[in-house]
Amino acid sequence: MAGAEGAAGRPSSELEPVVSLVDVLEEDEELENEACAVLGGSDSEKCSYSQGSVKRQALYACSTCTPEGEEPAGICLACSYECHGSHKLFELYTKRNFRCDCGNSKFKNLECKLFPEKAKINSGNKYNDNFFGLYCTCKRPYPDPEDEIPDEMIQCVVCEDWFHGRHLGAAPPESGDFQEMVCQGCMERCSFLWAYAPQLAVSRVAAEDEGLVSGDQEVTTPENGAHQDESRKEETAGQGKESVKETKAERTNEPGASSSSESGLQAASQKHLHPEAPAPSGCRLRDLQAQRPAQRDTATYWPPNWRSKLCACKDCLKMYSGLDVLFLTDEYDTVLAYENKGKVDQATEQRDPLMDTLSSMNRVQQVELICEYNDLKTELKDYLKRFADEGTVVKREDIQQFFEEFQSKKRRRVDGLQYYCS
Repeated sequence: MAGAEGAAGRPSSELEPVVSLVDVLEEDEELENEACAVLGGSDSEKCSYSQGSVKRQALYACSTCTPEGEEPAGICLACSYECHGSHKLFELYTKRNFRCDCGNSKFKNLECKLFPEKAKINSGNKYNDNFFGLYCTCKRPYPDPEDEIPDEMIQCVVCEDWFHGRHLGAAPPESGDFQEMVCQGCMERCSFLWAYAPQLAVSRVAAEDEGLVSGDQEVTTPENGAHQDESRKEETAGQGKESVKETKAERTNEPGASSSSESGLQAASQKHLHPEAPAPSGCRLRDLQAQRPAQRDTATYWPPNWRSKLCACKDCLKMYSGLDVLFLTDEYDTVLAYENKGKVDQATEQRDPLMDTLSSMNRVQQVELICEYNDLKTELKDYLKRFADEGTVVKREDIQQFFEEFQSKKRRRVDGLQYYCS
């Protein structure tokens, strides 16, 4: 059939799938939103050093200036562009309470171009193996060319290291219905969190550890303190009621049994069935610890807003400060809050001007624009691939050079066309 073959006589099944410009623009918009979330509104032109220890920001480590064996250091987004554009960088995603190190004493032969008047060292900064491109308890790079197992990496909200899901002692919930993770090491150091885990955490729990089933079977259950054997509970309550009835009957048949003795017996029986709960101490953590929560050598997974349920009494706040985890009481410390801030800062109420322009064109103009766009996209992809292969950062000058060369090529193509009139 005539329609069975496409361009150049190739079968239509071998042709590349058709993607509309609208699809491309929507995909670009999604990628832009993700970038805004990661950057969190970070300034790409001004060094963040003047802001002090930034609450949370996108950071990078330069293995060219501070290779493994040297002191670790972190640089802000603007310095990654301006001062380390041709260097090999590790993207650290975000870190809390960090001040840009670019050009300080850790950088022996480099002076910051954006803010050279820096102190020799930032004593408040915290570092880990991430600053040398190593992650998890296995201390491997990411992506790891030697790791053939596809495994999502998750950041611990306390130490901010990244971990393979299979190295956390407890697999992430299959539903992914959690906001934050605390790794095994941080759960051991912040053992008070185990008191909250039965009520708040959402984890994949080995059933045999709980004595629920035998064998290797696993159950997935929210650790919310509601997992109880209801039948045993009802049986116990029933036996208690029968005991009260028998005792009451015996007392009623005794000579001289008074109403006061009956009421006293009833009160005693009710107290036996429903013992008074211990008086609250005023500290939620202390009340939960009185229930003797179990502790395991695993990570824990926590739902949204779990931080707001942590006790904020004077003693607990002092403990958080001593453990250097006072940030757990701050809902705005979460990565989710940081990402939302980035999206809000970059949001615009105006519609995309390119979409408006496209919709106002006729069919011929739309086709011409799409062809131009495809040429631009192909050449830009090939141009940026060189930087990705070399592990270098794309600077503003590189982008300007690309567009100058692209415009020059376009002019040569247009000037080379010949027009004939009949």
